[in-house]
Amino acid sequence: MQEQLINYIKDVITVTEDELNKIISHFKPLEVEKNELLLIHGQTSQRTFFVGNGCLRIFFITEDGQEATRYLAFENNFATALCSFISKQPSFEFIQALEPTSLLYITHKDFYHLLEIIPSWEKFYLHYLEYAYVNNTNRLMSFLTQDATERYRQLLEINPKIVQRLPNKIVATYLNMSQETLSRLKSKL
Repeated sequence: MQEQLINYIKDVITVTEDELNKIISHFKPLEVEKNELLLIHGQTSQRTFFVGNGCLRIFFITEDGQEATRYLAFENNFATALCSFISKQPSFEFIQALEPTSLLYITHKDFYHLLEIIPSWEKFYLHYLEYAYVNNTNRLMSFLTQDATERYRQLLEINPKIVQRLPNKIVATYLNMSQETLSRLKSKL
């Protein structure tokens, strides 16, 4: 799993071997069970996770009590409740493992320490923030400009792994539609 993280970092930034070793030394392994919660509403996000194997879901509960999935992180992706991680304020989100999941995590303190001691880590962080911004903006635009069929088709085109690996209930909360609508779309397409 460490090798996966090393490759991910090297794809994003140029670092010396010494810098890379310092970065990697701040990541700790964590094994979580299916449905285990790593963060709950009201806690402050203190860790950023790198998924080695499995899947993490970031979701929140709407005013009417429904789950809404904001982000799904499969292998070789980072995940955290970013607003809480940055602001150090309590999170409105939950982080949950949807499968037995192998992770590497870095604490808030260590993440920001790396920003102080490794100049290229800032570029890594910028890449992370840009990816999060683009991903969230594209999802918001899809909710505002596409109907359920278009959102489902786009998901199949961009990230079919979500539909292949996850239960309809989760996929529906990710696409902002009912399970019944998702089932109709699956049988129609």
